[in-house]
Amino acid sequence: MMDQNQQDFYQKLRAQIISWISQKSNQNQRWAKYILLAPDLFHLLCKLMLEVEVPPSKKIKLAAVIAYFISPLDFFPEGFFGPVGYLDDIALTAYVLNDLINEIDPGIVSRHWAGDGDILNLLKTILLNSDKMLGSGLWKKIRQKIL
Repeated sequence: MMDQNQQDFYQKLRAQIISWISQKSNQNQRWAKYILLAPDLFHLLCKLMLEVEVPPSKKIKLAAVIAYFISPLDFFPEGFFGPVGYLDDIALTAYVLNDLINEIDPGIVSRHWAGDGDILNLLKTILLNSDKMLGSGLWKKIRQKIL
């Protein structure tokens, strides 16, 4: 279960994204299906932080991504770009979760996924599209600086 601050952030994030998508025309919604994953990915990160089967070394990375999600200062700031600014958070989350499932049973990640679809397939799709979402230069810079 998420604590109150996490729950508040989750609800605020979901409402912000839904409102943004409903106001945009179809041409501006290219990445909407990925942006809609942001609240559920945040929730997954929080649940995995509490999972005893996740090694402490991986929890440090999960905590860093949670902090990145919440921080107003990042490479693609939501305060400036709106919900499109969550694309870097989403790509970074997928990168860290992919690293995690290479070390632990992927079923642990699946068990905590509250979103729609198969999380393992979603992670692969996000990673395949990260360069397109962010531009290869920014994506490379984020991976180098954060991880």
